[in-house]
Formats: sequence, C-alpha cells, structure tokens
Amino acid sequence: MAIRNIRIMGDDVLDKTCKAVKSMTPRTRQLIDDMFDTMYDGCGVGLAANQVGILKRIVVIDTTGEDPYVLINPEIIESSGSQTGQEGCLSLPGKAGIVTRPDHVKVKALDENMEEFVLEGTGLLARAICHECDHLDGLMYVSKVEGELMDVEPAGEEEEDME
Repeated sequence: MAIRNIRIMGDDVLDKTCKAVKSMTPRTRQLIDDMFDTMYDGCGVGLAANQVGILKRIVVIDTTGEDPYVLINPEIIESSGSQTGQEGCLSLPGKAGIVTRPDHVKVKALDENMEEFVLEGTGLLARAICHECDHLDGLMYVSKVEGELMDVEPAGEEEEDME
C-alpha cells in the first residue's frame, strides 16, 4: 500500500473521461488499496482514480471512517431530492464552495470481485457518490459552485489554540 500524489486542478488528467474497467488485475487491486490510503491520508471522504493520475472508472468512498465502498464503472441510476451545502475536493486543497446535489442517489457498480451491486445513499454519501462520479467524466465540483469559492483550512491542518 502506498500514498499516491493527488493531481491538482489544472492537471489535464482531471479533465479527461475515464475508461471502463474490464477485468480485475493485481495492479488494479493495488490501485484500489493505494486510493484508500491516499484518501484517508488526505482526510477525504472520496477519491476517483484520475485524481491519482489513472484514467480508470474507479472511485473509493468512506464518509464515516467505517464504511468503505469501492465503485468500479459506477452509473447513477436514480436520484431524487436536493441538498445544498459546502463541498471541497482533494484536488483543490484549501477551497470549498456551495453546491446543490441530489439528496438521494442509487448507483449501480462493480465491487473488487467484479460483481455487480447497487448502493443507495442519502446526505453526505449521496453527495460523495455524485462528486466522485463527476470526476470520472472529467468534471470538477467548481463547475457547479453557487457563488464564489471560499478559503478553508486544508483537512488535517486545524489551528492550534494559541491561548
């Protein structure tokens, strides 16, 4: 397992459409493990393969720290409702914006064994699924921001109490 370099907005790989995964290989399994390590190291809740420079339709998500999901070739098949809230991205550290997303989504994907499954999510999980699936199509959340981007403390760099 290894921490991979996260590509930052402006890197061409983030603008490209990722290609479907046709089979599970040892290299793809290693990529998935590395993606989880990289996501957790960056204090993120999701990561798409193109964020580490690999143009494969793979995302990893864990919104609770206890429920990791691997979505291979994900396809959102249903969405409803709406939620508006702050969203950030490991590929744009120190920034956040207000984005409206569906409040409920259902996604069809393959797991690490290339078995099809359906995952339903609400709230933050729904937001993460939509955000990461957008990455696979070369879209970043900044294209959906309502208003201006805001400066925020990068994850894991909370200020210490100076008193």
